[in-house]
Amino acid sequence: MGFVTACDSGGGDVLQAPTDEPTDPDTGSGGGDETPIDSDRGTPELPPGTTTPTPNTQIVRREAQDEETGGGYATNIEYRNDQGQDEFFVDNIAFDGNNVYTRGDPVTGVAQLGSFGVYEGAETTEDPVTGNTLSTFTYRAIYGRSDSGQTEFAIVRSGSYIDYGFGGFVYQRNGLDNDGNQVRLILPTEGDGRYLGDYAGIRIFDGRDGLEFVDGEAEMYVDFKDFNEGQRGVALFVNDRRLYNAAGVDITREYLDALNVDGGGGEDSGPTLIEDTDAQGNPVLPTIRPVISPDDADPNGEIAGEIFEVTEFEEEDSSISSNNSGEGTYYAIMSGDTASEIVGVLVMTGDDPRFDGTTFQETGGFIVYRQ
Repeated sequence: MGFVTACDSGGGDVLQAPTDEPTDPDTGSGGGDETPIDSDRGTPELPPGTTTPTPNTQIVRREAQDEETGGGYATNIEYRNDQGQDEFFVDNIAFDGNNVYTRGDPVTGVAQLGSFGVYEGAETTEDPVTGNTLSTFTYRAIYGRSDSGQTEFAIVRSGSYIDYGFGGFVYQRNGLDNDGNQVRLILPTEGDGRYLGDYAGIRIFDGRDGLEFVDGEAEMYVDFKDFNEGQRGVALFVNDRRLYNAAGVDITREYLDALNVDGGGGEDSGPTLIEDTDAQGNPVLPTIRPVISPDDADPNGEIAGEIFEVTEFEEEDSSISSNNSGEGTYYAIMSGDTASEIVGVLVMTGDDPRFDGTTFQETGGFIVYRQ
């Protein structure tokens, strides 16, 4: 189902930062404080949000506020479409106009990445005293909601800083689905499950300004019977990622050429980047892969794990070498009577091969369905 269809299908839940209200076990509504969860579930820790999660209640998680990188400053994120306006409200971010983000222009920008919508902060604002028009910073948001309305996510990032700048993300399992039914999780204890769905993200940089978009396919595997003692094995892959500039132009080829040179390749000598293509023959970025750990998932359906991007090169003697071109963390929540869907967000950083002394931060969201 496309993004517009999903938004028009009902559900009244909005993405928002956690509140101090306790969770209601009957309705699944409520939130929690913004203190990171202190638990013995292992590393990485879950982001701030719902303090008393259960399999049968709403769970909201938001990016932890980081004064050094600017992450986690976006708060009170709401998607508004009760009157067909198809817009976002984002609080606590300076120089983004009147806090309202509208759907991207499909001609001059990006309006859609897979099944997820893309939104733009206002380019100008008006001084209420003088009436003068003032320029604002560049902010973009990505919003995804599942077909059922059980899960959703939002990501906000800026391209106007020479470091990562201010932004934030939220992902959640809702209290009610599109039909008004209470959302719950019945976590299987047997068998394995495979999940597929869309992935979309925003890249920002430390060392230069600007932003880029990325989309691809998320693939997850869950072993519901192992590890023992109620733990589950989880693996996340993100395949067929393609890179776009802020105007929506595909720049994957340019990036891969730089990655090849950065890795020592080229036409004359040295190792050569081993490239992948999607089903249509388009060049794609290296696959994001998981680090498997016994404490990735808990009984509430919450998942947190480490990821890395691997680039492979063919040496002159035909041997294969590889190195990590990115690494980070992903967070996710399962939902449904048969653990039928999973929503999540990942944050990955790495060196940008096109610019000396520049690193990228890719924040992407995904919703996957059991196959």
